[in-house]
Amino acid sequence: MELNNEVIITVVSALVAAASFAAFALPFLNKTEKKERYKSVIEKRRKALFEATRDGSMNKAVKEEAVSAADSMASMFKVQKMMGDMGEKVRDKMLQAGIRSPTAPLKFMIARAVIPIVLCLLTMLVISKSEKEITSSMRLLILLGIGGFGFKLPDILIKNQILKRQQDINLAFPDSLDMMLICVQGGIGLEQTIDRVAAEIAEHSPILAEELGILSAEMAMLNDRRKALQDFARRVGSGAGKTFATALIQAEQYGTSISQAMRVMADELRDMRMSLAEQKAASLPPKLTVPMILFFLPALFIIILGPAGIQASNSGVGGG
Repeated sequence: MELNNEVIITVVSALVAAASFAAFALPFLNKTEKKERYKSVIEKRRKALFEATRDGSMNKAVKEEAVSAADSMASMFKVQKMMGDMGEKVRDKMLQAGIRSPTAPLKFMIARAVIPIVLCLLTMLVISKSEKEITSSMRLLILLGIGGFGFKLPDILIKNQILKRQQDINLAFPDSLDMMLICVQGGIGLEQTIDRVAAEIAEHSPILAEELGILSAEMAMLNDRRKALQDFARRVGSGAGKTFATALIQAEQYGTSISQAMRVMADELRDMRMSLAEQKAASLPPKLTVPMILFFLPALFIIILGPAGIQASNSGVGGG
């Protein structure tokens, strides 16, 4: 029995030690993976721009598309022509969600058409197998609700991904802007500054690092800084990234100092981040009201009234 206890203690200790080592090593492995992913995305983009420039095929499709290969750019432009303005909006949504595949807008439109049909067929199958009698009007209402949900489901998922990416960018951008300001004031060019900052923040914010890396590649290869900044603003959608691109475009257009624009923008973005944190802190008490009523007050009443109830029951038993 003692031997079994020793074996159990040894096995448990070994498992705990292995878990501790994994918890210690996993963040470092994750950082390496983020850096490798960032490098692969940027190198792929630079290779596509270099091949397009070398072949002399920098046409309208190549200039307008922000995807990962020259062939992908051309195919995306064809998809855009087929779907018109709706395809343009869907393409922007895909880029803002971090989906750079040239066929992503087409797949999105197909999903919006196919998912409602599949969900409606499954719902009809469930209704047909149900023993409870359901009226025709109720069946029609259920099918319409399921179909509408299936139609909006891809859009909901994409919007959720866009919001997550924008929150990550807005959180990391003020500090990145400070690093850019230091580099620019030190005499480093804007393209090299953005590339250097992107490499520095790859561990902490891979999303912003990828977007800044693509921006630096486009600024270096396309020789059109304004177009590259406009594409960057389209990819990030809104928030700090779009403000940054707009400020740099205006600074270049009117000939103002880029470092001064960055300094003002960094202060504004930091104030916005602080006000957002204060807003979330102010909205916390109303959100905590219901959990406190459901989980805190019953336990408090039991602690306060429990001893009195026990004493009353004991006195009643003793008196009986």
